[in-house]
Formats: sequence, C-alpha cells, structure tokens
Amino acid sequence: MPLAVAAALMSGAWTGVHDDPLTKPLPANPDWVKPQAPLKLYANTYFVGTGGLSIVLIDTGDGLILVDGALPQTVAMTEANIRKLGFRVEDIRFILNTEAHFDHAGGLAALARDSGAQVITSPIGAAALRAGLVAAGDPQESDISNSPPVPNARGIADGEVLRLGNTAVTAVFTPGHTPGSVSWTWKSCEGEACVDVVFASSLNAVAAGPFTYTRHPEVTAGLRASIDRIEGLDCGLLISAHPDNSGGDRKIAALEAGATPNPFLDPTACRAYAERARGRLQARLDREAAP
Repeated sequence: MPLAVAAALMSGAWTGVHDDPLTKPLPANPDWVKPQAPLKLYANTYFVGTGGLSIVLIDTGDGLILVDGALPQTVAMTEANIRKLGFRVEDIRFILNTEAHFDHAGGLAALARDSGAQVITSPIGAAALRAGLVAAGDPQESDISNSPPVPNARGIADGEVLRLGNTAVTAVFTPGHTPGSVSWTWKSCEGEACVDVVFASSLNAVAAGPFTYTRHPEVTAGLRASIDRIEGLDCGLLISAHPDNSGGDRKIAALEAGATPNPFLDPTACRAYAERARGRLQARLDREAAP
C-alpha cells in the first residue's frame, strides 16, 4: 500500500472512514499513526503495527493471534499489513490486549468485528474494554480518551495459557501503568531454534490530574513488582507496547535495512527495559517528593 494512502486511511481522511463509528479517529501523537510496513520479526511472529504502536501477529498454523489493536484510525492499515504478509484478517481467532488505553485498545472493536475474533485480557482490563472506559484507579484516568466498547472482551487468569495450533501464549499480569495491564509470552521456532518472545505492556510511571504515585503506594508497589517480573522472564526477543520504549523503533529500522544478526534477538532486552522503567519510576517519585 502506498504510504500516502496508508496515511490517509489512518488519519480518517480516506473516503468512507468517518462513516464507520468504530474507526472514527481519536486525537493521537503523530508517531502513533506513522505508517509502518509489516515485517517478520522471527519465525511465526510478525510486526503489523504503526511506527509508534506495536501490534504483533502470530501464525499458529491453525489460525492467527493478534496482540493489541492500536487506534481506531489505524485499523485499515493494520488489516492491510496483515493481508500484505499473505494472511487473512478473517483467520484471526484471538486478539490479546496489553492495556485498556485508547492507543492500544482503540482499534480492538473494529478488528474484532472484522475478524470475528475473541478479545482477551485481564478481568480488570476486560471490564474496561467492554465499557470503553479506563479502569477506576488508573493513574491517567482523568486524561485518557474513551474507546469504542468491545462487547466480547473476556478475562484470562494470571499465568493462564492460551493454546492455538502450535503456539501457547501465557498471560503475565503486569499492573501499574494501568490496573489491568498484561504482558504476553510465547515461543517462536525456526526448525529447532526457538526463541522466548515477550510482548511487554507499558511500564512507564505516567499519571494525570490529581493522581500521584506517592499517595498510592499500592500502585507503586504493584508497578515495582511488574518491573521485576518482566526482568525475570525468559526473554530472547522483546516487543514493547511502544517500540521506542525499548529501542524497538531502531531495531525495526535495522531489520528493514537487512541488518544481521537479527537485531531483535537480544537476551538482555527485558532486563534493559526493566531498568529503564525502574529509573523512570524513581524519577517520578523524586519529582513528586520535591518541594
């Protein structure tokens, strides 16, 4: 798809896009709607998101799994990226969500409708998706846009394994950035060479309005635990919800340029991601404590 067409689709400027209430554009960071060609990350794992928001497609051999949905106005490009790789949107069986914020969940309703897929996340996240609202107690509750509701969203238990075809995806609850955040892990194999893939939720200590982490020690403790949990995962390939939070944007550019070895194959990536998040949390707490 030409970049100009993709940009028009994502901005809502393309004829007919505004007629669909599930793809009506929401205000967004320009990087979040930046066109990005799809690419193979490793084995059966593909990047089909935008330049600033990760969406991953897993080919299980018996149907597809999609992780995250980005914005309503990016749905057309996501679906075009899936088709460009030779897959059918209608073959998506499950859509997994990391967090019920509009930048990762805004496109879920349209993607679920177009594919017929079941949307799965944590019970807290599922309730937020069904309502089209962020969960109560979300650090950014006062400053997050509503999203199109996702009626068929259902919860999964922490540590529960979702199986489809030759793939088993495990839910890893990582609350803190939102109350219902979930990270997802699975193995991708090329022959006998298997890699532990982690799609990590955002771990940024970001807040809006009256919320402070200092006044909510339980949220702070939960975020610390989530950071530790990501750090301790078997992790050979990391995808973060926002690529630039883990250097994923640079890795995508390098992979597109034909870099070898594969820049995404990095056993230190989860540890570096956790260290960055831990530093941002401490910096946030220091700012809140300052006179």
